[in-house]
Amino acid sequence: MSKLAGIRVVDLSLFLPGPMLTLMMADQGADVMKVEPPTGDPARAMEPMEAGQSVWFRNLNRGKRCTRLDLKTEAGREALWAHLADADVLVEGFRPGVMERLGFGYEAVSARNPAIIYCSISAFGQTGSMAEHPAHDMAVQSLAGFLSVNDGADGTPVVPGVPSADMAAGLTGLSAVLMALIGRQRTGRGEYLDIAMFESLLPWCAHIAGTAIAGGPSPVSRAQRSLGGAAFYHVYRTKDDRHVVLGGRETKFVRTLLVALGREDLIAMADQPAGQQDLLIAFLQDTFSSRTRAEWEDWFADKDVAFSPVLDFREAFDQPFLKERGLMFEHGGAHQIAPAIRMSDTPDWRNRDSEAG
Repeated sequence: MSKLAGIRVVDLSLFLPGPMLTLMMADQGADVMKVEPPTGDPARAMEPMEAGQSVWFRNLNRGKRCTRLDLKTEAGREALWAHLADADVLVEGFRPGVMERLGFGYEAVSARNPAIIYCSISAFGQTGSMAEHPAHDMAVQSLAGFLSVNDGADGTPVVPGVPSADMAAGLTGLSAVLMALIGRQRTGRGEYLDIAMFESLLPWCAHIAGTAIAGGPSPVSRAQRSLGGAAFYHVYRTKDDRHVVLGGRETKFVRTLLVALGREDLIAMADQPAGQQDLLIAFLQDTFSSRTRAEWEDWFADKDVAFSPVLDFREAFDQPFLKERGLMFEHGGAHQIAPAIRMSDTPDWRNRDSEAG
């Protein structure tokens, strides 16, 4: 039996954090009703398209039932109340105060359905001086300090490739909802969850911002072991202007590679503090620039070293092991990324009907 079978979710969120939260619930059998504005979720129109659907929208909203309601009308509000009457979970991503103005704040909803788990996702939380500040993912990353170490060789921050604040909020929100559902089994009552993108992302810096967390100066990328200051956790350019990475600093990997390259004298340098390995980094830069990426892939094939080529998404999706693990699939003529959560006794989630197209 699906783990969340029988759990009813009303999802008023758009774009990424909330829809990802409810997607993971839908994939495990929850009955998710996605309530969109009259014009629909804007992600429906986001390119690229495949089989008449937005790739983004389909991959974040499969397995959900969808309806469009105008919550500024009496008919729309009555329809939403009907959906909430027996719901277990409500997820919303409006700016703080909007749900109250619409008549669907936690107190109002809880008065009618005391068992409901009410999850609000916002950029900076429902209270405090930043509550009303508008922000999407990159602005949150910027204010949380993360963009300062998402920088190039000259120290200039660049646009992040991953919407980490959005994804952190979705994962944190899911964890909170599941915890609250477990707690409800003991108390019979629901509760309110205030999930902020900023607060969800902040703990992710524990391994890179130690000096700042401890009250000292901010870390600088080139002097951090996980941000480019260590030779064996670094990106290198190859002869054909492509890139490879060394992604493991353990002594066994260091010794294996440097012995194979005839530079055992540099092994000790890999144990130096990050930012003090310039000679080793320079040697590896020169070494990797002497062959193409494909040649290095062949060379490393029989060596126990944490080495990887830097692939683009087309190359990444075409790797054979994705098919071996069933990580990509087609449904209704559209490609989708399979759920990361795998359970041995859960029915095949691909058999669930979807109205999210």
